[in-house]
Amino acid sequence: MAIILGLESSCDETAAALVTSEREIRAHALAGQEEAHRPFGGVVPEIAARAHVDVMTPLVEQVFEESGLSLSDIDAVAATAGPGLIGGVMVGLMTGKALALAGGKPLVAVNHLEGHALSPRLVDPSLEFPYLLLLVSGGHCQLLLVEGVGAYRRLATTIDDAAGEAYDKTAKLLGLGFPGGPAVEHAAKGGDPKAVPLPRPLVGTAEPHFSFAGLKSAVLRARDSGRYASEDIAASFQAATIDCLVDRTAKALGSLDAVNALVVAGGVASNQAIRDALEALAADAGLPFIAPPPWLCTDNAAMIAWAGAERFGAGLTDPLDIPARARWPLDDDAAKARGAGVKA
Repeated sequence: MAIILGLESSCDETAAALVTSEREIRAHALAGQEEAHRPFGGVVPEIAARAHVDVMTPLVEQVFEESGLSLSDIDAVAATAGPGLIGGVMVGLMTGKALALAGGKPLVAVNHLEGHALSPRLVDPSLEFPYLLLLVSGGHCQLLLVEGVGAYRRLATTIDDAAGEAYDKTAKLLGLGFPGGPAVEHAAKGGDPKAVPLPRPLVGTAEPHFSFAGLKSAVLRARDSGRYASEDIAASFQAATIDCLVDRTAKALGSLDAVNALVVAGGVASNQAIRDALEALAADAGLPFIAPPPWLCTDNAAMIAWAGAERFGAGLTDPLDIPARARWPLDDDAAKARGAGVKA
């Protein structure tokens, strides 16, 4: 049994965790930054980086104290090395390098997206490769065929904005507060999902890519019209987003010969309405539907430690001079999507 220390600091959550190769979470600690960023209605990179510096070391000390373990007891250090806000990524990765060097432990530099991609396997031992993953978060919206540890084939991506970004912008436009995803989900429960005629970008097209920029613009026009209640706009926006996610995922499923499950991960995967719609899609396709618990969908260190455990078990470790990366695709060989910008 291997014990892995995981560190996460790619956006506005600072986290540390100790996880074993037998799927036991020995300790997990997380510090959020919602109050610091709330006045700005979104994450400010410089504020985020400084907050990571302040709390990373205390969180590492906390998980060692809670678990009764020490640096000498672990087998490797796993740290997010990208993609993400580069200042924050550097804080976690440099802390991981220092601990690995001080303890004489191997370093595992984890792609944050791989952390999400493998997180369902932390809580569900029955999940076997290959599986279709909808990775949906504030910065990413992709469909990936997960064929093994380090083996990912990107089937689709967003050609403009991610679904999570659209949720955040909708919350800001409607004055619903920060963080935007949970705020829109809450408001949508009190609205009519058919009240506002909103577009479903790319639905029905042959390629399974996503697009949410036009949907954001439609929300702005609906708000400025003065004809609709905020709750109705939120509910209609969420219904449109779900239609896009389900249609695009169904298109990707239809292109595959065989997969063992439909899986969703990433921060937006904590949205219950989205989970319910994808579960229905999986049932129609005769597939198991697997989603991590909501706390494991948002950024956390347990998923980084688990990805580190999977990579460590496969003999994949990294040198101490590995750089932090603001952008780091899981599939380097994927063709550029039509109209895709740097986010793809």
